[in-house]
Amino acid sequence: MDPRQLNHIVQLHDQEWVINISRILEEGFDEKDGVCVSIFTVPKSLMSSKQEAYVPQVVAIGPYHRRKPEIFEMERCKLTSANRVQKSFKRQSKLHHLVQTLEQNDITIRACYHSFLDYDKATLAWMFAIDASFLLEFLQTYSAKKEGSLVRISSKMNHLIDYTRRKTSHHAILRDIIMLENQIPLFLLKQVQSFCYDQEDNPDQILSSMLLRFCQDLSPFEHVIINDCYLQEECLQKAHLLDLLYSIIVPKEPLMDLQVNVEKKEENEEEKGDKNLFLRGLIAILNMFLYINSIPITLIEKIYNSKIVKFILMLPYKFFLYFCSSNHEAAVTQVVSSVKNVAEEMGSIFPDKENSPLVEEISIPSVSELSKIGVKFCRTKGGLGTINFNRCSGKFYLPIIHLDDNSEVVLRNLVAYEASIAPEAMVFSRYTELMNGIIDSEEDVRILRECGIVLNRLKSDEEVANLWNGMTRSVRTTKVPILDKAIEEVNGYYLGSWKVKMKKYLSGSWPFLAFIAANLLLLMSAVDAGCSVYSCFKWYNPEDS
Repeated sequence: MDPRQLNHIVQLHDQEWVINISRILEEGFDEKDGVCVSIFTVPKSLMSSKQEAYVPQVVAIGPYHRRKPEIFEMERCKLTSANRVQKSFKRQSKLHHLVQTLEQNDITIRACYHSFLDYDKATLAWMFAIDASFLLEFLQTYSAKKEGSLVRISSKMNHLIDYTRRKTSHHAILRDIIMLENQIPLFLLKQVQSFCYDQEDNPDQILSSMLLRFCQDLSPFEHVIINDCYLQEECLQKAHLLDLLYSIIVPKEPLMDLQVNVEKKEENEEEKGDKNLFLRGLIAILNMFLYINSIPITLIEKIYNSKIVKFILMLPYKFFLYFCSSNHEAAVTQVVSSVKNVAEEMGSIFPDKENSPLVEEISIPSVSELSKIGVKFCRTKGGLGTINFNRCSGKFYLPIIHLDDNSEVVLRNLVAYEASIAPEAMVFSRYTELMNGIIDSEEDVRILRECGIVLNRLKSDEEVANLWNGMTRSVRTTKVPILDKAIEEVNGYYLGSWKVKMKKYLSGSWPFLAFIAANLLLLMSAVDAGCSVYSCFKWYNPEDS
């Protein structure tokens, strides 16, 4: 391109920017209107971990990714949707009437975005009119049968929009429209809906009903309590689809009321437990004796079947055999090799978990480790507020979570949105850290799946483990009383277990045992050298002398 032409384009771009800024300042914007920034760019610390979970792959909704060439093909499909929605407009309205309405709300729309929108008023209005129409047609798949559809899906769109919600393309679009950077203000959908229905048809209730079913279908948690009354009053006041899903999953109050209920429940359980104090004490004493007796037996059995026992039993014979020959160097090599094998075997008995690559997890034992000391995992019918650990019964209560091909995108963008709005308590991020901490391997997932806590629709348990382990701590954390208390109770219960205490004792004794073994090795080498000089063999077999 000619430098003069390029310079001219840059000047036009700068002039357009100046015009937009001047218009915004002249029109002014009252902060008392209550419009807050709600559509953010994903923090770099999260984007770098898995970019495809935050960047749309099929369709761009809103201004952030509109100019990506790889998804520009969907613009034709969006125009088809906008044209079909336009045909359902009442009072002979057309799409340009909707555009005029959106132009009047230009300042309000721009205020919802964290980044500056480098578009003029008309371009932005047409963009949102088309995107909102496409999104509304997509949401028709979640409308109630008695309400009917706004428009009938054309044959050209059947491969993208599916009422059965089974097609791969439908789920690809679903993942894109829930991404943080792919949101548009929810009041734009309300504007389009008002063009399609008369007021006596109650368009807000119809839209709220669709959004309710959309969130229920996309929510990873089962039994999340949502009532229609709440949606009719609060649903359309939310900023966008992701904000609506977040507010349903995470209570507005940071689980404080739920925390009080849990504490009252625990107090009642403690009062009931005091009545059986003698019985529980007797059981604890019996368990202590069982642990004390079972651990040495288990350890002795393992040592008996190990190489070191065979080595000790065969040691006199080896002395007799090797001392008769002159190949003392081979004997020493055999001893060193045997001790090395024993060291490796003992090291496998007491693995060092601190060498685990998951260094960013919170400090909590894994599911399999907790299961070994008798912790029972129980599913709850509710959301994050039902997470609790009962030390009296050793039961860990966790909500049921569905995991499918869409789950990772949903979970990651919920964490990104929470990190962007920075609430007082980052409840959802803390929950993902908890799951990341207790799930280290597919064995952990298998236990949770068999307990009914994880409903796995992925290919394998290993994929679920990789999903949680990939969600490392990349944002700041805050105190969440009910979750922090559960984590603290679990750690206290685990560290207080006799099995864990004995394991730590034996692990701590290993350096001393290695020291003794090294000294025995030196002693045996000295005996070997002495016997080679003084012919010790005849002392052990006097009849042959």
